[in-house]
Amino acid sequence: MIRNLRRTVRRAYRRTVDLSHPARSPLGSAVVNCVLYEDGARQQGACPAQEAVGRVRKSGDGFVWIGLHEPSVEEFAGLAELFGLHPLAVEDAVHAHQRPKLERYDDTIFAVFKTVRYVEHEELTATSEVVDTGELMVFTGSDFVITVRHGMHGSLGPLREALEADPEQLAKGPAAVLHAIADHVVDDYLAVADAVQNDIDAVETAVFSENSSRHDAGRVYQLKRELLEFKRAVTPLDRPLQTLASQPLPLIGADIQPYFRDVADHLSRIREQITSFDALLDSILQAHLAQVTVAQNEDMRKITAWAAIIAVPTMVCGVYGMNFDHMPELRWTYGYPLVVGAMAAACFLLHRSFRRNGWL
Repeated sequence: MIRNLRRTVRRAYRRTVDLSHPARSPLGSAVVNCVLYEDGARQQGACPAQEAVGRVRKSGDGFVWIGLHEPSVEEFAGLAELFGLHPLAVEDAVHAHQRPKLERYDDTIFAVFKTVRYVEHEELTATSEVVDTGELMVFTGSDFVITVRHGMHGSLGPLREALEADPEQLAKGPAAVLHAIADHVVDDYLAVADAVQNDIDAVETAVFSENSSRHDAGRVYQLKRELLEFKRAVTPLDRPLQTLASQPLPLIGADIQPYFRDVADHLSRIREQITSFDALLDSILQAHLAQVTVAQNEDMRKITAWAAIIAVPTMVCGVYGMNFDHMPELRWTYGYPLVVGAMAAACFLLHRSFRRNGWL
């Protein structure tokens, strides 16, 4: 019941994307939005990329933030030429499937983040999908930010609106946007880690319950696989964040680096959580396998005990079934009941002995 309540709360407070936002273009277009910011304030009205860049570079103030979703090579080619983006970074942004990383090309910083979403499910099974990953690429220049999103989650609409509500922070320029994106991604990691913790608790409870199933190993293994996918998103991001937090970079001022250090601290916490999750799942899996082995040994002992009990009448019946003429007590009136009674007594004594020793 507690897990269902947590699930309901997560659904109720999940951030949604407002498609009526004036900056967003119609669905199906690679360019989600293009917005011009000056002194931390959003400039109203439609603003094509080339016109926005011209205004920024003419005034020498502000920056342009362009958001794209899964652009094709042709759709991205114009922006790449307009902003002078490096071909290798453009190729990575279009084709995706990259590890989290940070690259510097002249005066442009190219960052890759793995976005992670927790997949809601009523009950964890051996085939349940727990985490769903996407990718978010960020080009940061002196007067522009270009975000390229791959996947059906990780929308930056709510983040953009939150930044617009804080003009003082947004006035710090593209570096503030890069920090906000990194913080947004890592905050999602924290939410996913908390949700995965609930699944691990549920599996642990099931494994150590009296009604433990031998199929629990599949659930634990599936959870370990999903945790590995989560780890692949989190672990490589540590070095880029440490670089942004401590290394001198032309676009990252000293006033913004403490913010990146805070994000790096949060990421370290998540890495520790994932490490502890992995170790705990290993322990749960080993405990479950030990339980299965003990159960199998108990079954084998029961089978062996019953086989030993059945062996006594089988042996006696086998001897008297050899059909020899001169066998003892064949003509005696009480021979049959005596043999049956002896077999019953022997089986009773064996059964009692096995019960006393815990074999039955």
